[in-house]
Amino acid sequence: MPAQRAGSPAPEATPPRRSAFAEGVEQVRAAVTTEPGRLRLIGAILAVLIVAFGAVTAWQMTDRAAAADDVLHRSQPLSSGAADIYRSLADANTAASSGFLAGGQETAASRARYEKDIQTAAAKLVTAAANSEPGSPSEAAVAKLNKLLPEYKGLVERASVYNRQGYPVGGAYLRYANEKMQKEMLPAAEDLYTKENARLSSDYADATPYPWAAIVLGLLALAALAWAQLRHYRRTNRLLNHGLVAASAATVVTLLWLVVGHTFARAGLDGSYDHGVRSLNVLHDARIASLKARGNENLSLVARGAETVTVDGETYDAYYYDFDQDMAALGKGLTQAAALADDSAGSKPVQAAEGNMKVWKERHADARAEDENGDYQAALDKVIGADGATAECFDSVDTNLKNALAHEESEFQERATDGRDAMSGLPIGAAMLGVAAASGALFGIGRRLSEYR
Repeated sequence: MPAQRAGSPAPEATPPRRSAFAEGVEQVRAAVTTEPGRLRLIGAILAVLIVAFGAVTAWQMTDRAAAADDVLHRSQPLSSGAADIYRSLADANTAASSGFLAGGQETAASRARYEKDIQTAAAKLVTAAANSEPGSPSEAAVAKLNKLLPEYKGLVERASVYNRQGYPVGGAYLRYANEKMQKEMLPAAEDLYTKENARLSSDYADATPYPWAAIVLGLLALAALAWAQLRHYRRTNRLLNHGLVAASAATVVTLLWLVVGHTFARAGLDGSYDHGVRSLNVLHDARIASLKARGNENLSLVARGAETVTVDGETYDAYYYDFDQDMAALGKGLTQAAALADDSAGSKPVQAAEGNMKVWKERHADARAEDENGDYQAALDKVIGADGATAECFDSVDTNLKNALAHEESEFQERATDGRDAMSGLPIGAAMLGVAAASGALFGIGRRLSEYR
């Protein structure tokens, strides 16, 4: 290598190559120094904002519409189904005790009611199992009930067989069946009902929040379009750019549709909860309380004082004590249901049930007095007799609560359907309008660019 001559300048060092990102930034910076470059950048920003607005709107409203549909067709029916499982089990227990008290005079209607309740519970459990997520608490509750149901039915059948033969052990089998129902089956059914109600609440929480991300993006897109049109006016003295005007109109329509549509949907869904789900929950609880009260009233005569409970130092017949607690819960539930009823069609059956309950309590007090005085047959006649028995009051309470539930169910269906339908078409419409608005913005910017060619 030849030696460098004395006094000659040193060779210049080669500058390091910049990154692709840095070069890209430099190119953009150079491009926006010209008006065509600035217009291209404005067009790109407008298109990105508008497309993002349409995409986020479609995404958020798709999720909310799906959640609203789940409220209407999945979670609320499953919640009511879980309540029906509880009610059917409690009613089967009541029918079993009524049939036991009737002994050899058990009616075909009483037996049919028991069998129908068992079949209803079994069918509802199949539906609940099919809709339970694997490994979930709901699946565990359903599995437990499916295991206990045939065990309970076997105990009731043994009680009936021994009762028809006149063996006192039949009463012990019935009390054992009742204990299995009260301590194992009904708590499991209540747990399932609680889980399904939690799922319903979760679906409401997913369906009702405002789509703030989409709304903010829509406002940003509108602000950017307004600024672009103002800039266009100041530089060209032309009042309107047809492409930008069309993009603004499409964005305004989408934003208004989003806000108004979701507001109506939210109102419908909130109404379905306030005037449907809340009333349904209270009425389900009241109906269950009446069933449990009737079961305890019957079992007090089956046990004949064999079961006692001590409360605050006082000893009571266990079934009479539970009856009083259940009637208190029934009264409280009817009061709440009457307060929640928002029309006469909903309040009339509740008021009728309150009247039935008062008569029931009066007749029960007479039957209890006969039982405590040792006249078992007179007490039995006042509970399951043909005329003037507490059975009539219970049946009236149950029928009126059933009618009230049917009315509130229709209220829920109507309002929830309105809420879901208010979001119909919004996801697809927002996406299409977003594409149209972005195309309009690019067309408007393109017309300006053509003036520089």
